[in-house]
Amino acid sequence: MRSVLTVFRKEMSDNFGSIKFIIFLFLVFISGIFLAYTAITNIRDFIQPLEKHTFLYLFTIPGIKILTLEISFKEFLNFFFIPIFGIIFGFDAINSERNSGNLSRLLSQPIYRDNVINGKFLAGITTLIILIASITLVISGIGIRFLGILPSTEEILRIFSFLGTSIFYGAFWLGLSIFFSIIMNKVSASILTSIAIWFFFLIFIFVIPTILFDTLTSGESVSSAEQIRIYQTALNVLRISPIWLFYEAANILLVPTGSHLNLRPVTAGKLENMIITNPLSLSQSLVQIWPQLVTIIALAIICFALSYLTFMRQEIRST
Repeated sequence: MRSVLTVFRKEMSDNFGSIKFIIFLFLVFISGIFLAYTAITNIRDFIQPLEKHTFLYLFTIPGIKILTLEISFKEFLNFFFIPIFGIIFGFDAINSERNSGNLSRLLSQPIYRDNVINGKFLAGITTLIILIASITLVISGIGIRFLGILPSTEEILRIFSFLGTSIFYGAFWLGLSIFFSIIMNKVSASILTSIAIWFFFLIFIFVIPTILFDTLTSGESVSSAEQIRIYQTALNVLRISPIWLFYEAANILLVPTGSHLNLRPVTAGKLENMIITNPLSLSQSLVQIWPQLVTIIALAIICFALSYLTFMRQEIRST
């Protein structure tokens, strides 16, 4: 355990002392301020002050427009922030140390291999937690200051549940990038492979199911029941992507009113007239996200387990 903490402290020192982390932290605060400003503006214009769960609108109202897509804070974290930072903090965790010869020198000390991989993974997760919590606190603080609304107990619990889900989601991307840093000698190859997988899942959840749904429901003779059945098929295809799993979980936690039947972005509102939306309690929301949360946790464990086993069996030559 002491060796794990030694590696952990060394990695955390490198992370916090690097220009890369300072730039990331600056971008986090800039993004948080911008997201909070646009959300507050939209809340003042469109949301009634006494409406239930008003504070959660800080995280769910679209505020950033990227190309033709308007995204909110939860979508910004899902699509860009967490995957990119998870990849950045893991893509060179092993191969850069191996190429420089530091890894063989490190293992020549009384430090076991498993302590190295565990320490690096723990440091990456801790750094991600700090970044995610920072941007969430920035948005919450600005919202409290300018809206004059304090979050209720249920809203605080929902935000903490969302942060917990975000951590496991970030652990998946971190474990995936560390795995590629182990099996690939070149740093450029590991980061490009990780980014390619992220980009595939990102495009996958918008293109393939949408085409599938539009093609199968284009005829006038398609009944409402048939459209719902086709939608369920498209939804099951979407759940191959961890990005969509987190998207569903975030919607259910942060959009209690009808969040369990949120259809975006698959159907573009085509089925909204068929759905009766009802608000969910916190306990109901947690029950709803249980399958998604378990799957995300399982994916994170699988990625880390593959990284661990591969690293433990890999030959490391001294240079």
